[in-house]
Amino acid sequence: MSSADRPRVLVVAEAANPEWVSVPLVGWQHAAALREVADVHLVTQIRNRAAILRAGWKEGVDFTAIDSERVARVLWRLAALARGGNDRGWTTIAALNMPAYYYFEHLVWKRFAPEIRAGRFDIVHRVTPVSPATPSPIAAKCAKAGTPFVLGPLNGGTPWPPGFDHARRREGEWLSAVRGAYKLLPGYRATRSKAAAIVVGSRATWAEMPRSAAEKLFYIPENGIDRSKFFARRTRKAERPLHLAFVGRLVPLKGVDLLLEAAAPLLRRGDATLEILGEGPERESLERMTERLGLAGSVRFAGWIEHRELQHRLADADVLAFPSIREFGGGVVLEAMAVGLVPVVVDYGGPGELVSADCGVAVPLGRPEELVRSLRGALESLAADPGKVDELSERARERVDQQFTWARKAERMASVYAWVRGASPKPRLEPPP
Repeated sequence: MSSADRPRVLVVAEAANPEWVSVPLVGWQHAAALREVADVHLVTQIRNRAAILRAGWKEGVDFTAIDSERVARVLWRLAALARGGNDRGWTTIAALNMPAYYYFEHLVWKRFAPEIRAGRFDIVHRVTPVSPATPSPIAAKCAKAGTPFVLGPLNGGTPWPPGFDHARRREGEWLSAVRGAYKLLPGYRATRSKAAAIVVGSRATWAEMPRSAAEKLFYIPENGIDRSKFFARRTRKAERPLHLAFVGRLVPLKGVDLLLEAAAPLLRRGDATLEILGEGPERESLERMTERLGLAGSVRFAGWIEHRELQHRLADADVLAFPSIREFGGGVVLEAMAVGLVPVVVDYGGPGELVSADCGVAVPLGRPEELVRSLRGALESLAADPGKVDELSERARERVDQQFTWARKAERMASVYAWVRGASPKPRLEPPP
């Protein structure tokens, strides 16, 4: 892309941090990848400033940090109290933090309105929050100024599956039953009607979008892989005992209890081992379950692993066993596939859209007892044919390199940018069937 074709983009990512994980890391990686296809200026929240400076970006040139702590700090403390010290109740936390985002965007507009109105930017692109429940008040203001506003990738809205109300209650997800009320929030309709393009990261979010937005919807998965930083490769040859790994927070929705029950026969026979990489409030009960099932000798709780070290731990495994029952993005699934692990996931939400039959297994979602049987069948099948694991491993890596690198995602976003500027036909970017 020539310099004359590169759009000037103000990337709004309240959460964008190269040293954190989850949404802040996605926000950072997205902004960094877009610099390959556009002249980007990132505007983010001040808590990310120090990490971005350590990454080598120049303040005032590459990014601007907005100090919204006057409101954000108070609401974050309230959210922490609501959480009660547990890693749960994220719908409630998101709702409590929403006023802080309104304030953040107010300050963003106050700072950049003169430049937007003067045509300093070709596009304003809000990358985070990824939640479709959070309106963007500046969408209408950008439209009035004649600057296209791009929203997304948005991701979320996956309902709690039937039969898992016990997990929902243990997660403290009391507000999830009335989550649809976000459509009544100030700015919800204007955000969607005034946006020039809306990018979504999942089938569930695509289905939630109003019909009026159908002509400006694009599908680009939320997560991606940066091969310059996530480069480790599984080189071991699969054999029994098969090395299984789980990565994630130890909370009810991740389904580690289902995994232990499903894998128990394999683990007791010595046909597999399981390493659980993660920490959370369920750890103690999961350790008791491991003892009760007689699996103590074949299950290891490794605790929290620094993100930069994770790929090296994964490279010594064969299979990612990840039975999360409500996962929006599934970034850890891509990371495991990038290393060469064979993913075994639930065909519901983000992971089911990332995993294809030629590189892993997406078991059908059912009630808990049905899901345990499906998981057990998938794991038993892989353990019975270790050679198949090595074949799938190579295909998992290939799938990531072909479809899910940040460079590939930036190319797709560049095609959306060109369309909103009237420089090219509408790209065909739709969810997988």
